[in-house]
Amino acid sequence: MIHTLTYTVQEDGLTINNLFQEKWKLGKKLIHELLMQKAVSNKSGELLQWKLPNKKGDVLVIKWEGESSNYLLSDQIPLYVAYEDEYLLIASKPRGVSTHPNEDGQNHTFMNTVTNYLHNKDHHYGEHVHRIDEGTKGLVVIAKNPLVKGMLDRMLENKTIVRTYEATVEGQVKNQHGTIRAAIGNDRHHPTRKRVSPSGQNAITHYEVAGKHEQFTKVHAILETGRTHQIRVHLAHLGHPIVGDELYGAKRTPTKMYELHAFKVQFNHPITGEVLVIEDKRQQN
Repeated sequence: MIHTLTYTVQEDGLTINNLFQEKWKLGKKLIHELLMQKAVSNKSGELLQWKLPNKKGDVLVIKWEGESSNYLLSDQIPLYVAYEDEYLLIASKPRGVSTHPNEDGQNHTFMNTVTNYLHNKDHHYGEHVHRIDEGTKGLVVIAKNPLVKGMLDRMLENKTIVRTYEATVEGQVKNQHGTIRAAIGNDRHHPTRKRVSPSGQNAITHYEVAGKHEQFTKVHAILETGRTHQIRVHLAHLGHPIVGDELYGAKRTPTKMYELHAFKVQFNHPITGEVLVIEDKRQQN
């Protein structure tokens, strides 16, 4: 499919080479493809020289042929969009829904719904930058073209996308804030459960207490690493499993759902540089 991205130069003297290599840090393969396709022009359609400086306010039109998204379309899940512009989308995944398909033909996931939403706006690319567990509700960042996807991927690797989770845990958490540093590996006694293990992958979770009740504590947690079930494992390791999280030792609840919400995401917009602080305002189970 044909992708188009419009960028307004923000500083005098910026070359296309500088923009792609140093500012956006695109991969060499992608830069080569853009070069071979003569992908960069001005608003009038005139091809631009990559080594010549541009002026602040100049508009670059990047147009190239690249991959499309191939998720099946579905409108089975209500979609709440917390933020959207021409480059990216941030939407809220309901609890009990997978982020993306895990097998061919699966069409009742969050990404099937996102793809349907984008197709209805005549947009045919959308890829999630990260995922959240099926039982966790909350915000997922989605790139609307491959260039932005690459930029957001690197930001995630460099830990400049900050995701904050809210969990309601059993008992009274003693310290007002802290950091849990405990490696996480597979539990050989259970096919889906993880456990703290010296031989596991490095895992770090920062937390602070956001509220206390007689039997429960509300905790805000930020991941420094992104291991499977990390917050669930770490809070259980702390002695305070998330309410309803039977897999990690919590008491059974009527809903059989655990109380974990990816409620806030913060990062500098990869194109505009604007500081985005987006919170999930959706009222959902």
